[in-house]
Amino acid sequence: MTEWNHPPGGPKLTLDDVLKKILQQFKRFKGGPVFILLAGVVVVVLWTAWFTVQPEETGIVQRFGKVMRTAGPGLHFKLPYGIEKVRLVPTARVLKEEFGFRTVSVSTVPGEKTRYDTRGAYTDESLMLTGDLNVIDVQWIIQYRIEDPIRYLFQVRDTSKTIRDTTEAVMRRAVGNRLGSDVLTTGRVAVASEAKTEIQKILTTYASGVRLVTVELQDVTPPDKVKPAFNEVNESRQDKEQTINKAQEQANREIPKARGVATQSISEAEGYALERVNRAQGEATRFAAILGQYEQAPQVTRRRLYLEAMTGFLSDMKGLYIVDKDQKAMVPWLPLESSGQPSAQGRRP
Repeated sequence: MTEWNHPPGGPKLTLDDVLKKILQQFKRFKGGPVFILLAGVVVVVLWTAWFTVQPEETGIVQRFGKVMRTAGPGLHFKLPYGIEKVRLVPTARVLKEEFGFRTVSVSTVPGEKTRYDTRGAYTDESLMLTGDLNVIDVQWIIQYRIEDPIRYLFQVRDTSKTIRDTTEAVMRRAVGNRLGSDVLTTGRVAVASEAKTEIQKILTTYASGVRLVTVELQDVTPPDKVKPAFNEVNESRQDKEQTINKAQEQANREIPKARGVATQSISEAEGYALERVNRAQGEATRFAAILGQYEQAPQVTRRRLYLEAMTGFLSDMKGLYIVDKDQKAMVPWLPLESSGQPSAQGRRP
C-alpha cells in the first residue's frame, strides 16, 4: 500500500485514504456529475473549434461537406463537433511526380548523393516504344503547384492519379512520334517541352486547378539487354560523324581555294580579252588613218610604210648575208652590230 507524507505529528495517509476523501467530497456536492459533464463538453468544444494553417498551406473549410470558405496561414476558428471540418492543401509547395524511379532518401550532408530506387518494378512506367520501333528506358519527373485548391480537391476524383496517367500518356505519345536516336541525344529538350505543353492543356481542360512548373527527362537509356549493341551503334555513328566532319573540313579548305583560282583565271581571261579588243580597235583605227593618208598621197605613204616595215624588220636582225647568184666570189659581210670586228664570211650561191 502506497503511503503519503503527512503533516508533522499527523498520521500517515495512503492512496486509498486519499481516494476515499475525494469521493466523499463529490458525494457532499450534489451537482458534481453535471459539472464534470459540462466541463467535458466545454473541453471538446474548445478543442474542435480551432485549427492552424501552416505558411505553405491553404485551409478549405467545409460545413457538412459544402465548401464555405478558405483560410490562409495562421490560427482560425470553426464550428465544433464536426459541423465544420478543414482540409489542408499545400498550395505554396512545389509538388512532384516521379516516373521510372523513386527517390529513396534526399541527402542533406555535403558530398553525399541522393539515393534513388530504379528497380524493375518501375519499368512499366519507363519502357517506351519510339517512332522507329526501338525500345528505350525513359525516366522523368514533373513538378507542379496547386493554383486552385477547391478545384484540386473536388473537380477531379483522384487528382494525383489523374496527373500521373495524363503525364504518362502524353510522354509515350511524344516519344513515339520521334526516332529513338533523337530522344537519346538531341531531342530530349524538345520532348520535355512538347510534353509540358500538352499535359498543361489537358489538365486545364479537366479544371484540375494545377499549374505545371517543369517537365524534365532525368535519364534516357536503352534497355540493359541491348546496351552493348547500342554502344556499338553509337561508336559507328561517332566514326561516321568524325569522317563527315573531316570531309567537310577539307571541302571548306579546298572549295574556297578552287573558287579563288577560278576567279583569278576568269579575271585574267577577261583582261586578255579586253586587251585584244582594245588592240584590235587601235589597229583598226590606225589602219583607217593610214588609209586616209594613202588616198591623199599614195606614193609617199607607200614609201613611208615600206621604210617603217624594213626598219622594224632589220632592227631585229643580228647578221645580214647578201647572196648574188651571178657573183662568183664571196660577197663581203655588211656588219650591222655596233661592236665587234667584221669578219670575212659569205655563202656560196
